[in-house]
Order: sequence, then structure tokens, then C-alpha cells
Amino acid sequence: MKPTSCTSLLIAATLGLSTAAAAAGLSSPARARLDSAIEAIANDSQHPLASLSVLAIKNGEVVYTRQTGHRYIDPVDPAYSKPANTRTLYRVASISKLVTALGVMKLVEDGKLDLDADVSVWLGYALRNPHFPDAVITLRLLMSHTSSLRDAAGYNFTYTLPLREVLLPGGAQYGVGAAWAADHGPGYFSYVNLNWGVIGTIMERATGERFDRLMQRLILAPLGMHGGFDPTEFSSEDLANLATLYRKRIEVDGKEVWRPAGPWVAQTDDYSGAAPAPRAGADYVIGTNGTVFGPQGSLRASAEDLGKIMLMLMQRGRYGERLILQPASIATMFAPQWRIDGSGGNGENYRGFFNAWGLGIQHVLDISGAGWGDRQVADGSFAGKGHTGDAWGLTSAFTLDFAQKDGMIFLVGGPGFDPETRRGLYSGKYRYEELILDALYRHALRTK
Repeated sequence: MKPTSCTSLLIAATLGLSTAAAAAGLSSPARARLDSAIEAIANDSQHPLASLSVLAIKNGEVVYTRQTGHRYIDPVDPAYSKPANTRTLYRVASISKLVTALGVMKLVEDGKLDLDADVSVWLGYALRNPHFPDAVITLRLLMSHTSSLRDAAGYNFTYTLPLREVLLPGGAQYGVGAAWAADHGPGYFSYVNLNWGVIGTIMERATGERFDRLMQRLILAPLGMHGGFDPTEFSSEDLANLATLYRKRIEVDGKEVWRPAGPWVAQTDDYSGAAPAPRAGADYVIGTNGTVFGPQGSLRASAEDLGKIMLMLMQRGRYGERLILQPASIATMFAPQWRIDGSGGNGENYRGFFNAWGLGIQHVLDISGAGWGDRQVADGSFAGKGHTGDAWGLTSAFTLDFAQKDGMIFLVGGPGFDPETRRGLYSGKYRYEELILDALYRHALRTK
């Protein structure tokens, strides 16, 4: 794979930084060390990555960004493959939840939503866990994964199916009520995607706007971001820069079989042969099914554009001369909402990976073990806040340290091997994720 990279001045142009800020980037030796480390990780002959885009922020300034690999891999002729670049958009998976949370907070500021009110007010029907009918469900519970909703009934439904048909007893797709926990009521932590489909529905009901377009208006456009939640509305340039996600695996007799020596197999966002299909028809009724545009995981964004969000958060809601969110909104998002107790009786922690949570924000407690824990770097000295993602082969991370104004972002376009065979040495991450974050930390954030 032939890498592409950016100079400090190009970083400045991409993220709207001053040349003075760009000049504060890494020294040539430090950059060379980090370039070499990133290339070694992405091009490991036994553990290759289809593409990789990274960004590091130190003391509130972008100091490093790099892309390697290919956003599109031609299955016949490598000459037609397209390298990743600074504009390459990835389906960032669950980092989308963090971005959706920004939209919620903006609507709270505008007086259209209330974090602690019964969400039934906006939905137009009583949202209750039928096993715990007296417990009110609020946006605060939904955004902190403590609502008692579950993903067992699914979390992404066709636009013609109102979400109430999944959530309410007697609904056409309620079934046995798998969307609700029977053993734990609101207040117990369980990481769930469906929460965010409900949140998207609430946002649509509160504004009368389609979720994807609402997010453009509230957050993405004010930050000057490319991409969005619906590829059918992308510019031709953005669509051309959209990364196809890959794995080296196929289905055999209904089972997924990894073939590391075989070709890269497109998983999603391959529009080389046909344009993306609309997620919703013209007859979609706004406010009936917020899962349609994927509030939980369908944002397409570049590492550089996610860097704009990170800088805005570090500046307590301000990006450049523009105030995107009030400082109080940022503080509320990042304030602790749930933390696992000593016995683990108040939530599920998934190999020790989820131990504390804000509103759409994971709090890292630096718990470590082989293949277990939430540690971010080898020596445990970076316990940031943010979000990770894992879907369709993509893995991603967005993590920042408010006190130091340091942060790291990576987006991986898919592995050429079964990542479960190479778990982390000191966390619940895959080993290649550990290597990426540790390289960024050692060579970009700790370097003098």
C-alpha cells in the first residue's frame, strides 16, 4: 500500500487552523518515527489493515495527521484502487452517538428538549418498560445506556415501520418484547444501540425535521464538516472520497470464514457500481422511526472533521470564532452519569471495557488486563473521555484529555485477518487498536 500524508500547512488548511498553530506540529524526527510506526501497523504482513487515518491533538493544536492504505480496493486491477486521503470519509460506527449527543444538547439549549422530562411527551405515547411500568424514561437515561432498552429485537428498521410497533406491547413487531430488559429496570447500564434510534425519533418529533438534515443544520454545517448521516445527499466529491469498508472474510454454509490470503471483500459503502439507495422514501413520516438514518452508527466523517469536533469540545463549545454549544452543555455531556459499582451489580461492563459513562460519552477508568479493561495506552497514563466504534470491519476511537487538551483519533477501514485471534495485551481492544493509540501517544503527545 502506498501511503499518503499531510504537511503541517495542509493540516492547517484542512482544519481551519492558523499557520502559527500548524508550526507547532511535530519535529521532523518525531514525525518520521510516527510515520514509520503507523505504516508498520497498517502494513503488517500478517495483520494488514485496508486503510488507516489518524489524527493527534496536543495542547489544543493538531500536530499530526496521516492516511495510509486505500479507500477503495479494485477487485480486478489494483491500478484502479484509490488511496485514502485527508478528505476520506468513514462510516465511523458508534462515534456517531457522541455526535448525535451534541445535537441533543443543542436542542436542550434551544428549549426544545429536556434531559430529565418523560420522553413520552415528545413521542406521543407512553414509553415504559412493561416489566417496570412505573419507571419514567428520560433522555438522560437513554443517552447514558441506562434506559432498560435492549438490542435483541433489532435497532435499525425500515422507514415504513413506526418505532412504536417495536416498543409497545401489541405492536406489529413487538413479538415477545425483546426490546426491553426483563431483569433490570431503568438505571442499570447495558450498552444499547436502540436507545439512539429512540433519541433520533424524539429529535425529529421536537423539531419536525428529518434526523440527518437536522444534524447537518445543528452541528455538521456550523463546524464545516463534510459527509453526514445520509450518503444520498453527499456532494459528488464527498461520495468519491467515501471509504468502502473491508474484511478478508466470506460466508460459507451460513458461517463467516476468514481468508487472510484471499482478496479484500467489501462490507458496506461500496458505491463503485451503483449510487447509494435512499434510506427513506418520500412518504417517510418524520418522527415515527429515528433508526432510519442511523443516529447510533451511520455518520460518515473523516478523521480531520472529527478533529474539528474534538477541538470544539476542548474549547468548551467554541470552534474558531463560532459558538457551537454553550460551555454548560459540554460540561453536562461529560459529567459522570453512571459508574460501575464494586460488585458489578449496577451494569454490564463487557470485558471491563465500559466502566463509567456520561451523556453519549465513555469515561475511561484505566482498568487493565490481558484482553480485558478500558486502558488506552500501554503505561496507563492517558485516561481520556470519548467514544469508540466497531462495525462492518471498521474500528475507530475518539478520545481526549480535557486537562491537557490532548486527543487522539483513528479510523480503520477493516482488517485482513480475524481480529478476535489477536486481542489486546492490556485492554479489551484489539491489539492493532492498542498499537495505534500507543504510537500516537508516545510519538505525538509525549514527544518534546
